[in-house]
Amino acid sequence: MTTVALISADYANAKTDNKVASIENNMQSTPVSWKLVKLAFQLHIPKKGKALSQLIIDAPSTGSVSNDIDVLDDKGQKIKINVSLNSRRIIIDFHEPVTSSTTNLLINLNKVYQSTLDSTSIFHLSVKVVGSDTEIPVGVAQFPTF
Repeated sequence: MTTVALISADYANAKTDNKVASIENNMQSTPVSWKLVKLAFQLHIPKKGKALSQLIIDAPSTGSVSNDIDVLDDKGQKIKINVSLNSRRIIIDFHEPVTSSTTNLLINLNKVYQSTLDSTSIFHLSVKVVGSDTEIPVGVAQFPTF
């Protein structure tokens, strides 16, 4: 999927003393190219860590995300979630707390529009644990554009 924005040339003519002066203003913006991609990353759950109630993903401004997201446990089973989007922030609420009995979560962002002009998309990740409203940064997920 490609979007190209072109600003057409504007011409202004001024007539003074029977002479015509012309001013040309040509502008063209850089073409922006977008791809619809699926991005996936794994989140490791520490053995003695507290149970997770939320995963918060801050998406970069160089793309657009949808709420089409799947979260799978380490056995490949879908985990029940609620997804909400607030601007570039994705909040994933787990129906049941994710405990250390699950060692890894696979997060699939199924529909992401990603700019092909940037070299890397960086998503910042945080979690909330059961019984706390404090966001705990856990790292970043980096995806090269192609």
